[in-house]
Amino acid sequence: MHTMNIQVSIIMATYNRAHFIVETLLSIQKQTFTAWECIIIDDGGTDNTTDVIQPILEKDARFSYHKRTALYQKGLPGCRNYGLDLAQGQYIIFFDDDDIVHPQNLECCVAELANPEVAFCRYQRTVFTGDFNYEFDYSMHYTKFEISSKDVEKLLTFKLPFNSCAVMWRKTCFDENRFVESLMFAEEWELYPRILSTGIKGVSIDKTLFFGRKHPNSNTGEFSRRDVVRRASKKEAILLVIINLKRKGLLSKSIVRYFLGDAVHYKEFNLFDEILKELDLPWNQKLYWKIFYTFLPLRLAVLKAFKKLFSK
Repeated sequence: MHTMNIQVSIIMATYNRAHFIVETLLSIQKQTFTAWECIIIDDGGTDNTTDVIQPILEKDARFSYHKRTALYQKGLPGCRNYGLDLAQGQYIIFFDDDDIVHPQNLECCVAELANPEVAFCRYQRTVFTGDFNYEFDYSMHYTKFEISSKDVEKLLTFKLPFNSCAVMWRKTCFDENRFVESLMFAEEWELYPRILSTGIKGVSIDKTLFFGRKHPNSNTGEFSRRDVVRRASKKEAILLVIINLKRKGLLSKSIVRYFLGDAVHYKEFNLFDEILKELDLPWNQKLYWKIFYTFLPLRLAVLKAFKKLFSK
């Protein structure tokens, strides 16, 4: 391992992405901020990833390549936890193996984290398909706002999305909180509210610093196609979020309403009944939510009909 002063540890899980990963690594190599390491964790891929990245590994000691060990479960969460255990930097950022990173990504985030009261820096992310257009906005003028535990609901309901590749964290944020390795989808959606609920504060900057490649073989693509494993994982993540927020006194009625409403889409997993079991509510509140759940599909159908009628 190289001995230079490492401030940022980039953790990248990879699995059979030889056709994309080199372009991603080259975009990391072009960062204006240079005190970083990139830890690549291979989740047991069978393609020629090792061969295609070997020239980069030989020329740039900031990149290191590791195969996930049996101490960590197969999957993205296990690979990221392994990366966290290897990381030497004081800041952590997770990049996927098929995307493009803005050259100023690390520079902007490290500048914000220079403030000791800021525990993370969130930024904007956009998606692209096909070939990437390498025309970047290098302006350092942007607006920003504070994020704290009061924003947990916005994070959970996607009003304030926390994509895993769009946040830099202080490494201390992961001292007591790691990815749940049994989750095969929504692992960051479960973890990041858990970290935020500890009382830390961060900032969100209005600058696009990451570009996600959109293609059907992604985890999100599989979830959209109703893959059973991904959907079951989201159901488990929902229950874990509820348990954490209930324990910390942050489970508001509006969050409960959101999840019980969302349970309509997970009937095959009996999510509604499992949520009620975790909430352990008095009988009258249980009755209220059962009535809410029973008539929700009808309300949604009426709302959809009205929208269709007035959109003409």
